Amino acid sequence: MFLFVLAGLFSPGPNVVMLTASGARFGFRATVPHLLGVPFGTGMLAAGSALGLSTLLLTLPALKLLFQIGAALWILWLAWQTALAGRTERTQDHGCPFTFRQAVLFQAVNPKVWAITLAASAGFGIGLAPHQEALRLFVVFAGINLGVCLFWTTLGHLLSDFLRSENVWRAFMTLMAALMASTVILIFA
Repeated sequence: MFLFVLAGLFSPGPNVVMLTASGARFGFRATVPHLLGVPFGTGMLAAGSALGLSTLLLTLPALKLLFQIGAALWILWLAWQTALAGRTERTQDHGCPFTFRQAVLFQAVNPKVWAITLAASAGFGIGLAPHQEALRLFVVFAGINLGVCLFWTTLGHLLSDFLRSENVWRAFMTLMAALMASTVILIFA
């Protein structure tokens, strides 16, 4: 399960793209609330999945479709905001990184995290009581994702020196926006 979760969370998806872009755009320190909110929210979603949240979505197709549409719209909006940040000069960029709460809430519409938590809950259960399984998944997801988030935020922060040129900055932010928008495909797959 650890390798499955690590591979799933480390590969590019909305969180990876947003943390890398935020580290580059706002710096490591300013991105810390976002960085901490992602593992907490991911852990909460994994725990909820172990407690039967996944069953609710599978039994109510209308709720699932509503979730998919909402997730797609939010991710596309975030991609648009990222693209706009690349079109403004860095000195005129007045955006701000996600707060802890925003990062936690974003996990509820992150299709990649849903897929990984549902698969882990269904495929790697060890027969514990539901509350123990939820705690186990919370710890595994939050712990692994903290390391993943630290890596990608640090990488973005280290790239910020390379991104001093306005042209390179625009290209980077446009690439981040395109990568984020492309994750919408995962929602309906």
